[in-house]
Amino acid sequence: MTATPPPARPGLRDVARLAGVSHQTVSRVFKNHPMVSAKTRDRVLAAAAQLDFRPNAAARALATGRSRTLGVVSFDTALFGPASIIAAVERNARAADFFTSVASLDSPGRGAAAGAVDRFRDQGVDGIIMIPGHVPPEEALRHLPDDLPSVLLGPAAAVPTVSADHYLAPREATRYLLELGHRTVHHLPGPADWWEANERTRGWRDALVEAGVDVPDCAPGDWSARSGYERGRLLAADPGVTAVFAANDQIALGLLWAIHENGRRVPDDVSVIGFDDIPEAAFLTPPLTTVRQDFTALGRHCVDLLIAQLTGAPGATGPPKLVPSHLVVRHSTAPAPER
Repeated sequence: MTATPPPARPGLRDVARLAGVSHQTVSRVFKNHPMVSAKTRDRVLAAAAQLDFRPNAAARALATGRSRTLGVVSFDTALFGPASIIAAVERNARAADFFTSVASLDSPGRGAAAGAVDRFRDQGVDGIIMIPGHVPPEEALRHLPDDLPSVLLGPAAAVPTVSADHYLAPREATRYLLELGHRTVHHLPGPADWWEANERTRGWRDALVEAGVDVPDCAPGDWSARSGYERGRLLAADPGVTAVFAANDQIALGLLWAIHENGRRVPDDVSVIGFDDIPEAAFLTPPLTTVRQDFTALGRHCVDLLIAQLTGAPGATGPPKLVPSHLVVRHSTAPAPER
């Protein structure tokens, strides 16, 4: 028995016939040509909707020279921060009628980022967003193409950049703990090869130096709760430790368990502050005081900067875009215990 072929999808000429216009007019409507009247445009769009007509993306790319696709190169996408930024980029790109193609890289090798960029160029993407993660920003910058609009998530560079505040907010969080009467604040850093982790450590250290108090030693780890627990056991066993700033909420989560396991209480004996404000932070025991990153704004600014470069709109160049982070006070911090 011969299978019945599926019905042909409607094309430009079908829309033109129903709308009573030429197929060239239909093509101009879908290219947003300025010479089409609003009345004609509405008639064509109504006919297209009635026929469930969708312009072929490949054909549109040939006609306009644009694929309307943005490439995103990111390392460590399993982590909350990079994953949240990618999700925000995808939402904002979709709202601007762009697709996204994500290259999720695990290898820190020098060729990984370069290979991803080359693949995107072969695919004809309109621009690239680079989220370096543990790759140093200056290394990631070397792999961005000169002939494609690009945005780097990180510190100021030769291309447009977007960055969260990883310095001022940790300094504010540390000052907040000192104002609560703690003699000093200990720190559980993130990985030493992450720019963001080093900036958070710098903010913590500068706040202590400015206050003229002791700066405790701190050992880098990774971003995991296990790392927070293992390093936190040493802090929990020291009765002189009354306040800790953790480089992210996962580290803080491990620290909370280490303190509980040691028989001490948060915040009665030890105050804890995290960073990121993961969705679960408000539901931990106790609810976690933390620094909130605006991942939605980070993704939006990355997309806006890229599209501004594509269209020549204002804002394509200028100073780096810094997205503020701010302290969210909950129940894991309290005045220092009486000695």
